[in-house]
Amino acid sequence: MTNANEKRLLRVLDHIHDNPAGDLSLDALSDVAAMSRFHWHRVFRAMTGETLAQAVRRVRMQRASYLLVMTDQPIAALAASVGMDNLASFNRCFTDAFLMSPATFRKRGELRPFVRTPQPRRAPMHPVIIRTEPPIRLAALPHKGAYHEISRAFQKLSAVMASRDLFRNSGRMIAVFYDDPQSVAESALRSHAGFELTGPADLAAPLEAVALAGGRHAVLTYTGPYAGLPTAYDELFGVWLPNSGEEPADTPSFEVYLNTPMDTAPEDLVTELHLPLRG
Repeated sequence: MTNANEKRLLRVLDHIHDNPAGDLSLDALSDVAAMSRFHWHRVFRAMTGETLAQAVRRVRMQRASYLLVMTDQPIAALAASVGMDNLASFNRCFTDAFLMSPATFRKRGELRPFVRTPQPRRAPMHPVIIRTEPPIRLAALPHKGAYHEISRAFQKLSAVMASRDLFRNSGRMIAVFYDDPQSVAESALRSHAGFELTGPADLAAPLEAVALAGGRHAVLTYTGPYAGLPTAYDELFGVWLPNSGEEPADTPSFEVYLNTPMDTAPEDLVTELHLPLRG
């Protein structure tokens, strides 16, 4: 872990502990970390083994457990003081965390440590290189929902591209993913299915133009079935990035597919994960 990322992590954890009733949204905590919201949620999860939402909930429940035992504050007021105005939701979260209701916990009068112990990180398994990339233009269709269902958007995109004879001026198949599926509800996940444009193209609706930033990119090359890509992302953000001395740029990461399941066995699929870097 680089010193800069360690400082970010500690600064965010201090902020959560100091402001349990405050705005602890992804946007707010990304500002505290001074890192793009495109990347901070992934960096945090890869470094700690839990999502930002899980960390916030854990800190709030630990604070509540202390207040239950050490004060006689009414439970509803106590819940509000840790950022949970909905008493039913607070009772549910507390019971999930401590396997008993807040009232029962108060009667028992016991305090316990409530610290998650992450699993040791494994050594990197996939090669990562830094290379300079030109800007990329995409003809794309948006997709909202589960990332594994983006194939629907790619199929529709291919049909439109074929009908407009755009494949003659196209290149690589690329998907842009804007959210972390471990931190954002599946129904709210945003992405684009796209083909790289190498020449002029008719981008009238329903097609959308998407511009991907050029410059220095960290590129992890993953070989294997697409089901293993989440682990590859964890490796890129949790193993390589903290030890690289690099800073992510304020632009989304994306995947470049170098072959296709249409004619390639799952174990032979090759995917590049691109993480734009600052500088």
